[in-house]
Amino acid sequence: MAKDADFGFRKVPEEEKAGRVGEVFDRVAERYDVMNDLMSFGLHRYWKAFALAVARPRRGERVLDVASGSGDLAVRLARAVGPDGEVWATDINRRMLARGRDRLLDAGVLTPAVQCDAERLPFPGNIFDCVTVGFGLRNMTRKEAALAEMARVLKPGGRLVVLEFSKVWRPLAPAYDAYSFRVLPWVGERVAGSADAYRYLAESIRVHPDQAALKAMMEAAGLSEVEYFNLAAGIVAVHRGYRF
Repeated sequence: MAKDADFGFRKVPEEEKAGRVGEVFDRVAERYDVMNDLMSFGLHRYWKAFALAVARPRRGERVLDVASGSGDLAVRLARAVGPDGEVWATDINRRMLARGRDRLLDAGVLTPAVQCDAERLPFPGNIFDCVTVGFGLRNMTRKEAALAEMARVLKPGGRLVVLEFSKVWRPLAPAYDAYSFRVLPWVGERVAGSADAYRYLAESIRVHPDQAALKAMMEAAGLSEVEYFNLAAGIVAVHRGYRF
């Protein structure tokens, strides 16, 4: 029997979700970084810096950045692991991956960029010291499968770090909803040319598992010592788990 998947507040057949998400990011790719700065008031840079501190990449390590997008987290990771390390950037969307590759090259970083589905990573098991995914998990169709894949490619003792929007502190929810559903689509239309894309992104946050639910999903994927850190009153959370 065919299954449905969340596409924002709508249900679509599972086999259609990846294509629909791809269309969203095709529409916003050129203005993606500008919109990130605008809609987060620049805070996304600090959130990524915190995720990097939680990931603790070390010199010489091999790191996989899943859903790498425009590559800003991958650049930070590459600088941390140094010339003796490796950072592999992956994304399912070709346009976003191309932007990330260009950013890496502009930063003087030579690193492989692989277009692939996070639910079927084209890597053998036990080869990465660290796997990161920043603001990408909520767009994946089968999140459990993607988390299991990320755990599979980790070395024993390796860590998975997930940076994602999460459940905001309840007293702030009305103001956050007003901003998300009124302001963001308006800005998205004028800056990126697509109100619908940013309406979907706001909806996708609401149907994404909250902090405790994502922790349980990571544990079910085989990760241990899973913990999370709330940022901006829970608007964003960083989860970390280890494969033993």
